[in-house]
Amino acid sequence: MANKSGAKWGLIGAAVGAVAGLLFAPKSGKETRADIKQGADKAKAEAEKKLQQAKVEVDKRSKQAKQTAKVYTDKTKRAAKRAAVDVKDEFSR
Repeated sequence: MANKSGAKWGLIGAAVGAVAGLLFAPKSGKETRADIKQGADKAKAEAEKKLQQAKVEVDKRSKQAKQTAKVYTDKTKRAAKRAAVDVKDEFSR
């Protein structure tokens, strides 16, 4: 957990440093705004890519969970039927 938090703060620090570097670079305002927009567009594209990957992973795990639940539901139903037959046989003696 600490690694994820450290990585997050590292990325935030890198982003802040990059923005500060752009703002203090000897460029015109127009060039700086273009650089910031390009960086923002790149970050947005990367975030969208990560979001899509997360959606695929959630869908995959959801399907796996449903399959596992179905297997255990079927096993439980079969066990309940066997138990019902055993009880019925026991009382019919």
